[in-house]
Amino acid sequence: MCLGIPGQITEIVDETKKLALVDVGGVKREVNIACIVDEDHPARSCVGDWVLVHVGFAMNRVDEEEAAETLRLLTEMAEIEEELSYN
Repeated sequence: MCLGIPGQITEIVDETKKLALVDVGGVKREVNIACIVDEDHPARSCVGDWVLVHVGFAMNRVDEEEAAETLRLLTEMAEIEEELSYN
């Protein structure tokens, strides 16, 4: 099973190499955005996009509502896991 973590692109680091900074839960990570860019949506237009990040790659764009819901569910899962580990 693959898990993509939602994050928001905050800056294009290298347009040629298709590298961007993505804010993932308050932590900024350098991510490859090659999978989400094309002629209609070049790298420079990605700032502000919400994406699912997996192993250093932005796999696809998602809307802000979907990103927020996914982050909420991941937080809830982490809380449940923490509760179970204390029992």
